[in-house]
Amino acid sequence: MSISLLGGGAWGSTLKHLFGQSGHRVELWRRSNGFDALATLQHSDLVVCAVAFAGVESLALQLSSWNCHTPLLSCSKGLDPLTGSTASQIWQKYCPRRPLFVLSGPNLAKELANGLPAASVLAGTDQLLLAKLQKELSSDCLRLYRNNDPVGTEVAGALKNVIAIAAGVCDGLCLGANARASLLTRGLAEMGLVIQALGGKAETLYGLAGLGDLLATATSALSRNYRFGNALAEGLTTSAALERIGAIVEGVPTCEAVLALAAKKHLSLPIATEVQQLVEGRCDPRRALQKLMERELRHE
Repeated sequence: MSISLLGGGAWGSTLKHLFGQSGHRVELWRRSNGFDALATLQHSDLVVCAVAFAGVESLALQLSSWNCHTPLLSCSKGLDPLTGSTASQIWQKYCPRRPLFVLSGPNLAKELANGLPAASVLAGTDQLLLAKLQKELSSDCLRLYRNNDPVGTEVAGALKNVIAIAAGVCDGLCLGANARASLLTRGLAEMGLVIQALGGKAETLYGLAGLGDLLATATSALSRNYRFGNALAEGLTTSAALERIGAIVEGVPTCEAVLALAAKKHLSLPIATEVQQLVEGRCDPRRALQKLMERELRHE
């Protein structure tokens, strides 16, 4: 296939390498190329968007006049702070007739770039195109499974970044394996509440896009969100921690977005709430985790 790949960061560059190895012709667009350069990419067989979530809407607006029959694969993880929309829902708003698919899962870019194996999920509702993309984009390093729950897949991929920040704090404070396991399990429950509230499927939570992505992101020093949590545990402010990471930490804006959504839908998300308190500098790390331990006893 000829693939137009939007986004030249770590994930976009890794996807370019993987797709190129599989024999596809990949044309990479970076934001530094400017929007005018997008015009040369509109006649490809597939558009892949791997930009940071904050850049999705401006790109969707630019591509709204393109050939609406070209499938688009969204690889951006996050939620819009104002609307709670996922990346594919933003694409749907501007390109309502374009076939849309989602790629998510445990896919730490550096490991894949080094040739290490991984599995991820392709999600979409067009069964024929979904099966074709699964076959075309799978490779020796990246095994793709498919599901029919793009909403649940995207929400899981966004929220695991919030829980990964909490896990980074937990490990940064050296609280042990029991504490980390407890935190991740309860974090998974919070993810499930939001997935259900937004119309996703429960089984997606326990697949590669949910549990799989959470385990990778919340336990690896390759994860920016996990390292950000480590930095908060050291006592760094949010701005200092972000400066140390030197890249976008998607869990920070996602936490704000999911709590706004939770308020509208009356959801209790205690871990996300404490993460937001830490990000805003209104609580120190040890006190935040202590507050979770002091919550009223209840059924699991």
